[in-house]
Amino acid sequence: MANVANTMTDCLDGLRVVDLTRNLPGPFATRLLADLGAEIIKIEPKNGDPARALGDLFSALNHGKTIEKVDFRDPQGIESIKAHLKDADVMLDSFRPEVLEGMGLDAKTLHALNPKLVMVSITGYGMADSDDVTHNWADKAGHDINFMAMSGVLDQLKTAAGEQAMPNIQFADLAGGSDTAVIALLAAVFSAQRTGQGRHVAVSMTHSLYQHMVMPKATGKLVKSFSGKNPKPQHDFLGGLLPCYRLYKTADDRYMAVGSLELKFWQGLCEVLELPELKTKHWQMGVMPNTKDSQEAAQVVADTFASHDLAHWQQIFETADVCVTPVLTLEEARAHPLFAHQDEHSATLGWQ
Repeated sequence: MANVANTMTDCLDGLRVVDLTRNLPGPFATRLLADLGAEIIKIEPKNGDPARALGDLFSALNHGKTIEKVDFRDPQGIESIKAHLKDADVMLDSFRPEVLEGMGLDAKTLHALNPKLVMVSITGYGMADSDDVTHNWADKAGHDINFMAMSGVLDQLKTAAGEQAMPNIQFADLAGGSDTAVIALLAAVFSAQRTGQGRHVAVSMTHSLYQHMVMPKATGKLVKSFSGKNPKPQHDFLGGLLPCYRLYKTADDRYMAVGSLELKFWQGLCEVLELPELKTKHWQMGVMPNTKDSQEAAQVVADTFASHDLAHWQQIFETADVCVTPVLTLEEARAHPLFAHQDEHSATLGWQ
């Protein structure tokens, strides 16, 4: 079977992008664009992108791009950047606000040079404006952990015991930064092609991540409606409160992920586990979270999964279409047939 994601590689043919970003959010965004066929000119400072220190990371993010190094403090270096921007469609940066103006690469200057240019700035906390709060945060330094913390997302990542989890996936950088920037960028390019007028778009990783919490905002209100109080993250509707949507430990201390949220899947799960008495113990049949029936059902299912190791349950659920899967390690996922045609050096987001 061929990698059908390859059929997407010419979608952005002809799109010329000047990438001034470094580290992770911006380079991943332009890696996505490159995978879709865009021409990426990556311009680094003389001492290089800091991500070069992590060789594999830099290679994964930047292969296939044309890379140049210039002195960003030298007027000649700035002029060389402007030369690329004269016929570019997009410029992407991840500087703190006002840095572009200091370098002479502000929107007014660049749009006089190239009216159709789309400028996208990936920021931590947004751009300074008349809002004093935003202004106070706009120039603050930060990394993924800070943006996650300020958005409220980090607090949502709790263990079953209520302890704070420390993720090693950069949700703010990638979802709040890279992916949001690509969406904004392509929308602005589409507009520029129709109107002949570019624009400067600022993406705030913190604000974007806050808006990604659509589920906990809604489910928190739902739980409060029948419990009388806002739930802790680990007791939210989809945070492990429901017997049909949670992680269950196996005999060898691994986990099975049960996502049998709909009644038909829950009843199918009960058949596979040979627990027909639990088929009616579901939220769609009025058995709400934290009730005695719900807690007892969860315990019975937990005891059942704990009676065998992960390999046993993998085999049992391999052909059962009930939204139950093993929790794989990164190494196991990499070796799984599901990812047999994935390119490790690509940033494609599951395009099929």
